[in-house]
Amino acid sequence: MHRLNCGSRERRTPIQRLIDYEQSTGIVRQVFDDIRATRQTNEINNFWKALASHPPTLERTWAATKAVMGGPGELDPLVREMIYLAVSVSNGCDYCIASHRAAALSKGMTEAMFGELMSIVALANMNNRLANGFQVPVDNKFK
Repeated sequence: MHRLNCGSRERRTPIQRLIDYEQSTGIVRQVFDDIRATRQTNEINNFWKALASHPPTLERTWAATKAVMGGPGELDPLVREMIYLAVSVSNGCDYCIASHRAAALSKGMTEAMFGELMSIVALANMNNRLANGFQVPVDNKFK
């Protein structure tokens, strides 16, 4: 699939059919039930419905997501969501930008925080490209 141009929003047609909860069986149903219980909702997002077309990927991805985003750690849930959002912006993933922006907002991110986050993302991307383009050697004090 081609990348979307900046500012354009095209409807994406899934290359895999989405598996709804009512259609799920076996390991897919087990993972969907765990998602619902963990998130305390009856809703299953389209991301998980798409991955359900390959149960091993669904199971592995949910386990990793649950451990990293919801498990114990030094970073609070808002910081985790903001990092995920920043990476999603850099990768140009419209789906993840939308879902993790909503999650960050629900965990307390303000519009001002989002603006500051986007400034940092833009600066880091620009400076990373400059450092790579100029092939800047790493200072000994950073090694």
